[in-house]
Amino acid sequence: MKILTKAIKEKLIANHKEQDGTKEFKAFLKLFNPTGIGTWYLSELDPETNNAFGLCCLTDEEFGYVNLDELLNFKGQFGLGIERDKFFKPKSLEDCKNKN
Repeated sequence: MKILTKAIKEKLIANHKEQDGTKEFKAFLKLFNPTGIGTWYLSELDPETNNAFGLCCLTDEEFGYVNLDELLNFKGQFGLGIERDKFFKPKSLEDCKNKN
């Protein structure tokens, strides 16, 4: 399965370009590690650096940036990489808290 569809990538980039500092956009992409910890709810993507902003849930939940190149190159147990939740519906980052 493709991690970033064209529509999702365009929406994340549009959110980045429209950002006014409030970080109030909805998460449009949920990524997860199928063999361990790690869930990311992403709302923005800087196309120049490939850094995405969102709610990053590892041992704690925190808002911040993650580099998509690093995520997509990660291989966990059994050689499995990060996956996209294809059933995820856009929601506010606050609504994503404590949901993983």
